[in-house]
Amino acid sequence: MRLLIAALLLLALRAPATLLGQGAATFDVLIIDGLVLDGTGSVGQRVDVGVRGDRIVAMAASLPRTNARRVINAGGRVVSPGFVDLHAHLEPLLQLPLMESAMRQGVTFALGGPDGGSPLPLAPYMDSVRTIGVGINVGYQVGHNDVRRSVMGMEARAPTAAELTRMRQLVAQAMGSGAFGLSTGLLYLPGTYSNVEEVVALAQVASDSGGIYTSHLRKEGIGLLDGVGEALEIGRRARIPVVLTHHKAVGQKMWGQSTVTLAMVDSARRAGTDVMMDQYPYTATHTGIGVLVPSWAMAGGNDEFRKRVAIPAVKDSILRGIVDNILNDRGGGDLSRVQFSRVAWDKTLEGKTLRDWADRRTLAPTPENGAALVLEAMLNGGGNAIYHVLDEQDVRRIMAHPFTMIASDGRLSQPGDGHPHPRAYGTFPRVLGEYVRTQQVLTLSQAIHKMTQMPATRLGLRDRGVLRVGAYADVVVFDQSTVKDQSTFTAPHQYPLGIETVLVNGELAVDEGKPTGVRAGRVVTRP
Repeated sequence: MRLLIAALLLLALRAPATLLGQGAATFDVLIIDGLVLDGTGSVGQRVDVGVRGDRIVAMAASLPRTNARRVINAGGRVVSPGFVDLHAHLEPLLQLPLMESAMRQGVTFALGGPDGGSPLPLAPYMDSVRTIGVGINVGYQVGHNDVRRSVMGMEARAPTAAELTRMRQLVAQAMGSGAFGLSTGLLYLPGTYSNVEEVVALAQVASDSGGIYTSHLRKEGIGLLDGVGEALEIGRRARIPVVLTHHKAVGQKMWGQSTVTLAMVDSARRAGTDVMMDQYPYTATHTGIGVLVPSWAMAGGNDEFRKRVAIPAVKDSILRGIVDNILNDRGGGDLSRVQFSRVAWDKTLEGKTLRDWADRRTLAPTPENGAALVLEAMLNGGGNAIYHVLDEQDVRRIMAHPFTMIASDGRLSQPGDGHPHPRAYGTFPRVLGEYVRTQQVLTLSQAIHKMTQMPATRLGLRDRGVLRVGAYADVVVFDQSTVKDQSTFTAPHQYPLGIETVLVNGELAVDEGKPTGVRAGRVVTRP
């Protein structure tokens, strides 16, 4: 008898995982006849997927239809894990809790707190998110810029020992609340005033808690190679996994330099630094108009900036710095490459370029006149802009690298609000339509892997980003023959095509291409 029991147990242990949990169980949702790409990079298989509660409970060639409360026929469609957005701007989350601009792309998990900016303190904010309920799963990093600002304000200097200790405490507190790691925005204020020693000291705290380090590099145009080198040094010294976030080469003088940066990544990996990248599939960036202003001019905050502008000689130096950035960095050498996305003090500029503004003022489109307008914008309260300064060959080359993941860098958006970068609505469908189906930069299984298991694994999430029995039922069904982005730089507020079904924790969030209104998302903390 004991031998018989042992034999039965051995058979159970050897049974394929895809059949476990099948039995006579009732499925809340059963997805049938689809081509399942499980997120691992493996080729697709015709497999039914059974969901009960918030988990996948069965996967097999044919599951009983009569055992399901809802059957979704995915014939001719692809079934994949929900997409994991490793770089998302969730700042409007409490105002846009359904997160429709992300959800309708197939995103089921978004990581907030990028580029050095995050809620602080983190724990009470996450409690607020839990209270209102959200459409998809969210997690957070702790942002270096907000940590530094809370301790040092806008001081352009190194921290004292006491200040550094306090910053380390704030990072540790956020990590204790479940943050996934530390993000920096070394191009932005006040992070740009930090040195490597400061960032290493804070990254070590995140590393001690098992976190990662994501870096908006100090420079992405002229100085790009130094920026990559700095991030790699921080990763090596802090012994922390690194993500070079929204990796790119800004400005015509740097086009093609991705060959060098990717070689640097490969070399660092061979030397033992765990470094990866994420990327959005567009040839334009997006950030504040203040990126064109030399950082020294902003030290001490807006009041100090205005005082400097009031001094003619200093104002001239600021304008020369803006001209240099227009010619050699985000300005792309052409006022037409700077397109306003959000201008609170003059909505008529949204969607228009710096060249359009100069024409409105009957000014010649020179870098000098552009600099004067940028300065005027800053004195009026600033704004955000899209910068058309990337090269398609760099986009393709970075995307094809085996350690590049797909991430949107998109801000939660809703129709009629501003003029956002189209990545807010179209990142993941654009990869599937343009770079898989049309350009064939990636195979479908490669693209799905870069959108699902790769970023989930980077975050230590073993039960998301993959389709298998026992995993969370975050699932997307899409039509590979029609999936595409519709959002453009001239008409951004358009949802994508081809994303037909989205399950978040087992609940239908998008059904037959339309959001259901359910808020099944959760706040996910670091494992």
